Amino acid sequence: MQTDQAPIRGVAPKIGIVSLGCPKALVDSERIITRLRAEGYEISPDYKGANLVLVNTCGFLDSARDESLDAIGEALEENGRVIVTGCLGAEPEVIEAQYDKVLAISGPAQYEQVMESVHKHCPPPSGAFQSLVPESGIRLTPRHYAYLKISEGCSNRCTFCIIPALRGDLASRPIDRVLREAEQLQAAGVNELLVISQDTSAYGMDIKYEPRTWKDKEYETRFQDLCEGLGDMGMWTRLHYVYPYPHVDKIIPLMAEGKILPYIDIPFQHASPNVLRNMKRPAKQDKVLERIQQWRRDVPDIAIRSTFIVGFPGETDDDFETLMDFMREAKIDRAGCFKYEDVKGAVSHDLPDHVPEEVKEERWHRFMQLQQEISHERSEAQIGRVLDVIIDDSNGESAVGRTKADAPEIDGLVHLENYPDLEAGDIVKAEITDADCYDLWAKVPGSDS
Repeated sequence: MQTDQAPIRGVAPKIGIVSLGCPKALVDSERIITRLRAEGYEISPDYKGANLVLVNTCGFLDSARDESLDAIGEALEENGRVIVTGCLGAEPEVIEAQYDKVLAISGPAQYEQVMESVHKHCPPPSGAFQSLVPESGIRLTPRHYAYLKISEGCSNRCTFCIIPALRGDLASRPIDRVLREAEQLQAAGVNELLVISQDTSAYGMDIKYEPRTWKDKEYETRFQDLCEGLGDMGMWTRLHYVYPYPHVDKIIPLMAEGKILPYIDIPFQHASPNVLRNMKRPAKQDKVLERIQQWRRDVPDIAIRSTFIVGFPGETDDDFETLMDFMREAKIDRAGCFKYEDVKGAVSHDLPDHVPEEVKEERWHRFMQLQQEISHERSEAQIGRVLDVIIDDSNGESAVGRTKADAPEIDGLVHLENYPDLEAGDIVKAEITDADCYDLWAKVPGSDS
């Protein structure tokens, strides 16, 4: 174990970063790295070259907590000087019980505490270097897309979720600051924005939709105004973590006009009224099917992504069949499914009638098989169509990209062969020639391939 990693005079100190968890945590890591670079620190690509290591943790599920604890242990073993932040940092006693040699612990989005700890254990070089940091900040995503976090925390009280305990209640960023950041990202070469928060459609509720002025126009800090402002910038704008409140319907016309991508990520979680009631899910679930059908009438190409939980306490066979019937009728385009995890600290931990693990497993497999069939049907329907594709990677011979229906990291890919002139961030029209359950194959019309 390396224990003496003090910076050498005249040499910029190096900080190692381990970033775990969701895109919201990734944005936190980007902001910390931006601060570090502005103060003259360098970012180390490995443990060996770092003066200390910062581990940004996740604590949403027990499996994520275990992964975070393992990462802390590995950083201590490989480097010896570790600062911990992020969601698991909101429970310092959990970390300290296993690792009493970490240098400091802070919770999610506590940037000032993180920097104070870094300064204490690895002082910055004399003189800052803000002029060397791009206005859009340092990002961990490819140059052509970026996550735009519009708020922190969540004011919902879903019984399976401990996010409010870790990140606090909803705290929305004023809309002019969000739009300014989006403009800076666009100037830095971003072609696709991924709007994220814990509850995107609740944006602005906590500050009573405070009006702000941006470029001589007044916007209210609310979901619809944000989408209108972002839509006017001309980038691909993709909406994630949108709860199905009635006012979400007002965004559909922006998709029909091409201002917002025809893609919406709505975490329905279930379809059985009994399970939803036990989950204490926000927003009314009645008439969801009718709304989905209306969205598809208004925007035929809309792609709906969602996540679901099977095996929630009290979920009966009938409840599960209700969910399966919903999936068959709604034909959710992109769906993830989780087996319920009995997270310590969640209200659902104390609910009666927990579902046996083998039943959860069987239901999960049935759900995923059905979703695979739905996804395959949708993919095959794209064959012969010409779609816009944003290129994520190109090696000079082939390229990989995504359609408007696919978010990075979680959805499908488009494979293009023999296109040496494509670069990451290019948006091209491609004819779909083949498909499987998740991915598409395509050619650029008029090419020789």
